Amino acid sequence: MGYMENVMGIPTLNVENENDVAGYTLIDVRREEEFCGELGHIEGATLKTLGDSLEDYLESANKAQKILFICRSGGRSAQATQMALQMGFEGAYNMAGGMLYWNSQNFKVHK
Repeated sequence: MGYMENVMGIPTLNVENENDVAGYTLIDVRREEEFCGELGHIEGATLKTLGDSLEDYLESANKAQKILFICRSGGRSAQATQMALQMGFEGAYNMAGGMLYWNSQNFKVHK
């Protein structure tokens, strides 16, 4: 089972198996070519690229939902998590290691 930690003020989920992401709204903040590219994406993830696309989504999204932000390595998703927290989302989390970690564990991906 995954575990939470606080990394430089960012709530972070350390995933230990694929089921650890169940119950979260999965938001991938990479570019479209990355989402469909070599590393693929997690089934059920929605692409909302860091920037205007993500900001527009967060402005209209349910602030009570649990969101797990995903990117290539965890850097951009940490920024997205911080943005969501500042906008009033209490259940915003960064996925540690991003899709590089997910792939290193041989978890299922979609391309």
